[in-house]
Amino acid sequence: MRLQAVCATWFAARCSFYHTFSLEAELHRYESGELGRGFTCLNRFHAGAIVDSPTPWSTMRSSCGGVLALSISLRGINERFIVDEAIRKANVLIEALGWIRRFRGKYVVIKLGGSALEETEAVRSLLTDVIFMEAVGMKPILIHGGGKAINQAMKTSGITPRFIQGRRYTDEATLEIVARVLAGEICGSLVEEIERQGGKARGLSYLTDNCLIAEKLLLPAEGGEPLDLGFVGQVIDLNRDVIETTCRGGMIPVIPSVAMDCAGQKYNVNADTAAAAVARLLKAEKLVFLSDVPGIFRDKKNPATLISHLTVRSCRELIADGTIDAGMIPKVEAALEALEVGVSKVHVVDAAMPHSVLLEIYSDRGIGTEIVR
Repeated sequence: MRLQAVCATWFAARCSFYHTFSLEAELHRYESGELGRGFTCLNRFHAGAIVDSPTPWSTMRSSCGGVLALSISLRGINERFIVDEAIRKANVLIEALGWIRRFRGKYVVIKLGGSALEETEAVRSLLTDVIFMEAVGMKPILIHGGGKAINQAMKTSGITPRFIQGRRYTDEATLEIVARVLAGEICGSLVEEIERQGGKARGLSYLTDNCLIAEKLLLPAEGGEPLDLGFVGQVIDLNRDVIETTCRGGMIPVIPSVAMDCAGQKYNVNADTAAAAVARLLKAEKLVFLSDVPGIFRDKKNPATLISHLTVRSCRELIADGTIDAGMIPKVEAALEALEVGVSKVHVVDAAMPHSVLLEIYSDRGIGTEIVR
């Protein structure tokens, strides 16, 4: 009974400290020497006292009727774990220190949209990253779309979405839905979540202080006549003062992909191209696209073909040969335009991976695809 109590205490302590417990993992760690002196086997009893000595796990497995007999100084083990964990965290911070110094005071534009907005935990993780970036001196700017939420709102209103060359045709009724969903609902929820996590944020749109200045977008057609997409625009300028004042106040700008022209007309703008335009006009250090995939692949069916580094030239070659296709093309073309006018680097990372933005920016080994000039 005493032996069982000791074992139970050990298991409870380990589970409490790490929340999860893998027996085989602990066996491996012990045999490799990683756990050190903290774990010993109860070999013998003498006058009611427990005498400890190190014993291989193979012996422990077969001893005591298959029950692991362990004598543990819980205080010593916990101290060892706490120290090891503190050292690991310190090493992570030291690795990030150089990057933090390099990017302090720099703008980084982050585009969020697509299915990533449907994943609550992924959004929370991203916003934690954004708060961290602001806290260590960067100037993150969050730009978002919300196509799926718009489609659902249009369905509820009985309006069928219509697309021309991959862009949503936007009549007056659609524009009102787009503006309400993006500037009212999604932007508001992102600001609320940032503040819930202890950060400070401000939504910048026609509802507060508009910062995206647009003009009507006309697409070229085969017959020579331009295609009219309704109230669809492209970002041509920024209200820099609004963004700079927001950042100086320690707040994170959250910008929906709804813009206005000089006459006050609202336009639906593509979030990818809007993010690239903001990065270009601010000469941002980085532009980050959060994608449904981990990056750009040579073969989309083979995860091992993820390309970690690309240049403008190689991107154009991959677009020409069809390697980059479909929904990735607007992101990459927007990225190339931003790079050619001064943005230092563009990243494409997986929105579903926890803390993917921090891992890509603040570590020696990125986890997505970076694109440079």
